[in-house]
Amino acid sequence: MTLNERAARLCQTLPPRVSEERLAGARVLDAGIAAPGGLEAGLWLARLCMADAAQVSWTRGEAGLGVLVASDEPVAACMAAQYAGWQVSVGSYFAMGSGPMRAAYGQEALFEEIGFRESPPVAVGVLETRKLPTAEVVAYLAERTRLAPEALTLAVAPACSLAGTVQVVARALETALHKLHEWKFDLAQVVSGVGYAPVPPVGKDDLQAIGWTNDAILYGGIVDLWVRADDDVLTTLGPRVPASSSAMYGAPFAEIFRAAGGDFYKIDPLLFSPAVVRFINLASGRRHTFGQLDPDVLERSFAGSSAAGRSLR
Repeated sequence: MTLNERAARLCQTLPPRVSEERLAGARVLDAGIAAPGGLEAGLWLARLCMADAAQVSWTRGEAGLGVLVASDEPVAACMAAQYAGWQVSVGSYFAMGSGPMRAAYGQEALFEEIGFRESPPVAVGVLETRKLPTAEVVAYLAERTRLAPEALTLAVAPACSLAGTVQVVARALETALHKLHEWKFDLAQVVSGVGYAPVPPVGKDDLQAIGWTNDAILYGGIVDLWVRADDDVLTTLGPRVPASSSAMYGAPFAEIFRAAGGDFYKIDPLLFSPAVVRFINLASGRRHTFGQLDPDVLERSFAGSSAAGRSLR
């Protein structure tokens, strides 16, 4: 079964407070724009982003409720599906596209590098956006996935929704793998992975939500990777993987964004990774830990959700 077929199977039963409609033939599932969505919708969206190739569950940490993701297919789940690598821009419409429909499109350079594409009978995508897709968007996606509109399923939610917030912080594992890929680490050596990040407050707008969800991963995210690799390579590469390896690390993302003049492209791309990354080497039995949690920065960031700025503890 392809990743897209697995995701389509997950869409056979929808979580509470997710609405469904047909648009230009495609199935559109609203998890946070007009529909209320919620916590369970957020877990479902995260599973959908990863083509149901990972377990997604609740846990609790020092900063409160968190999302735990575990996968024995981390490269397929995170890089071929979950990574938001498709900027869907059609006229005035814009959304960050993720989910296994990216593997059906297959035009990102990433797919050449990881050696993964598919030609599925259906395509399923997740659009991070404040607007429901239009007929023109459906036609655009159908053309690029080489499918009829009726074969498309599109789930939508903005970052500043409860479901959207949950699905974004479920990306700690994905950010670690992407960082490794940027450093030319052979992802075929990654056997399994687990990622954790705390659930932040829901932002009042997308910019605030992006800041809080990024901080949850940069300063509160923990990733464990089971690998078969050379320990010397892990020792050399490891310090470059956590968020603290970036010169921009150390302030809430909103402050970093303002310092960059409001231009995302001026932010160091190597900043986007978890606070802590641990490698468990199945080839040697050794464990290598890099990075550290920074609850003080998390508190500075999340305190903006309280008029009184009360402590998170």
